Amino acid sequence: MENNLENTKITCEICPRNCKLSVGQFGFCKTRFSNGEKITSQTDGYASGFAIDPIEKKPLYHFYPTSTALSFGTFGCNMGCNFCQNYNISKIGFQKQYATKATPEQIVNTALAHGCKSIAYTYNDPIITLEYTTKTAKIAKENGVKNVAVTAGYISEKYWQEFFENIDGANIDLKAFSEDFYKKNCLAHISPVLETIKYVWHETPVELELTTLLIPQENDSFDELKREFDWITNNLSTDVPVHLSAFHPSYKMLQKPRTDVQTIINAYNIAKEFELKYVYSGNIIDDLTSTTSCPKCKLKLIERTGYNVKILTENPSICPNCGEKIYGRF
Repeated sequence: MENNLENTKITCEICPRNCKLSVGQFGFCKTRFSNGEKITSQTDGYASGFAIDPIEKKPLYHFYPTSTALSFGTFGCNMGCNFCQNYNISKIGFQKQYATKATPEQIVNTALAHGCKSIAYTYNDPIITLEYTTKTAKIAKENGVKNVAVTAGYISEKYWQEFFENIDGANIDLKAFSEDFYKKNCLAHISPVLETIKYVWHETPVELELTTLLIPQENDSFDELKREFDWITNNLSTDVPVHLSAFHPSYKMLQKPRTDVQTIINAYNIAKEFELKYVYSGNIIDDLTSTTSCPKCKLKLIERTGYNVKILTENPSICPNCGEKIYGRF
């Protein structure tokens, strides 16, 4: 019997969407497609842009503070966030005319040439370019360059190990603590994200930090925040650094107001009630909620004003006053 490839559908198992694709058809992410034999990524070997950033911009506050990361992204995304701040690349498919051709070797050599401690896979979610990300990360590790993933964590269990195998630090966006929010605003589900977070914390050596963008009247209620912090405390650890960032209008949420500073401060204080040790504000300038202090004796260890960072002790991994071990890589 003649094999009719046009009628053959292949399931993309990279993320929980499990898109079933005919030949030439793209998945939700607008990047992965079926060539009739397997699922592949159209953007393999192409980047949407590069930048050299302070590692604090990811944000990662406990991962080699004051170091720089070579950041790059691609095109498309497997999340459907209607508040996306990078929608100009995440909501479109591969645009060759706007892309920069870059092999994994070239990316690593660029990081080395500019003295970057790490490469950050960011801007859009790196899981959709699994092959490109993992090839680059492997070569980076072989050359002494660290790897950082900035991801929504919407990843199938089948690919957890492969994706995180050569990742050294990760910031996972826990976009809210509500299934309704994920369905309405991200076209996704929260459960796979929580499972990914638990895997990274319990089963890998990755330095993990979490970020929640607080959107007015969407995910900023005291009740929801308390449920999130309670989950972190009971399923992960009070050691996990948590970033609480202010929203600004973007993409399809242009009518929403910016998050006011007091909302961030209130959320910070609630997190502290749950004894989370390392809680930080984001997208506002507030020295108190940006400082890393010893959770035991409260000695200031790292001060931050925006991206101006001052390390106040020779070895911030251990408090010089009381000997408390500080979570992270320094």
